[in-house]
Amino acid sequence: MAVVLSLTKRSFSLLKTGRWLRDFGICRNVSGSIHELQPSFGLLFDIDGVLVRGRNPIPAAVDAFRKLVDHTGKLQVPVVFVTNAGNCLRQARAQELSSLLGLEVSEDQVILSHSPLRMFHPFHKKCVLVSGQGPVEEIARNVGFQHVVTIEALREAFPLLDMVDHSRRPKDMPPVTVNFPTIEAVILFGEPVRWETSLQLIIDVLLSNGKPEVVPSCLPQPHIPIFACNMDLMWMAEAEIPRFGHGIFLVCLESIYKKVTGQELKYEALIGKPSIITYSFAEYLIKQQAQRLGWAGPIRRLYAIGDNPMADIYGANLYNRYLQMGHQDSVQATVHGNMFMGAALSEELPKLSKDWKATCSFTKSCESILVCTGVYGNQGEVPSDPNESITKTVFHGHRDFRFDPSLVEASYIVQDVNEAVDLVFQKEDWLRP
Repeated sequence: MAVVLSLTKRSFSLLKTGRWLRDFGICRNVSGSIHELQPSFGLLFDIDGVLVRGRNPIPAAVDAFRKLVDHTGKLQVPVVFVTNAGNCLRQARAQELSSLLGLEVSEDQVILSHSPLRMFHPFHKKCVLVSGQGPVEEIARNVGFQHVVTIEALREAFPLLDMVDHSRRPKDMPPVTVNFPTIEAVILFGEPVRWETSLQLIIDVLLSNGKPEVVPSCLPQPHIPIFACNMDLMWMAEAEIPRFGHGIFLVCLESIYKKVTGQELKYEALIGKPSIITYSFAEYLIKQQAQRLGWAGPIRRLYAIGDNPMADIYGANLYNRYLQMGHQDSVQATVHGNMFMGAALSEELPKLSKDWKATCSFTKSCESILVCTGVYGNQGEVPSDPNESITKTVFHGHRDFRFDPSLVEASYIVQDVNEAVDLVFQKEDWLRP
């Protein structure tokens, strides 16, 4: 059947050159046949400092997402929101984004810092101590942990351990707690409210090999496993300057442990941006989303949009290096002492989908786009020499990530997320509906 279209001169030119014709919802492939428009790229959006500042949406974010949806409000390209926040459930964050951006966001489009923990099956049956704020016990159970102890539960069982705040010290000698479970691992979801309590009790658990009621006779080596989610040193809220993030809490914990024991604190895994495993999980969700929408073509390029050079940009560039090297394990050498993370990456991700191995090879690149509305934003304007302005700075990444100046150089720097989307459309010859 012949297809008859009324074309303007410009549209005819675009059709001849094979560019995407969003005006008509079709495109012409190399052979000249016409088929439905399908994206070959996916977008990874950071949230704080890119889409929102605290509880307020950034105006550019609303404008950007108007370009990403069709007239029915449905996304026209696969999108995943990748944040290092971890004080809520994915569904709650999805509902918040839906309200702020004016479109339907599902929990399968949201990756929180702790989301990849669902892949660490060998630890799900162990008794774990969890630190952070928000519904941490519910979060832990949601990602698979079955035996959970909170900092508050530990403090209630052993109130004499928490002695910094005089007003919270017990007035009378508390009864002795018996049959308290041995803690086998520590999960750090995010910065707690009472840092002194969490720091003290976590150190107690590490020094006592998970039995804080027992006076340790020697230093346990190695100490029980620790998983840390969210390594951000700082993040951007409503204040004009960045706020302390979970990375600052980790610095405190590491420093205290070394000061007390003379030994380095070791992590079983560091999760969240810039970890490779987080970007691998994001790639999987992008491809799963595309398949669910019936887009049969492969996703060849990812664009990661963020405001933090030491998390968003470092992570995207590290993952791009991983893709360029053909998923070689040697990229894991960029991170010290994360052997279990490497195992989870190579063994657990393929189990999430039977066609994971068949599709993962199609993605060729992950390009980083830095916006100036968050952590990287004090200069007010896009710098004339962006590489120099980024690399000549103090390294705010985590202790266990080697500082490679090339990894904090963004592929592109733009003013805000709206300009970032325009840039991607330009690179992909993707025209608005």
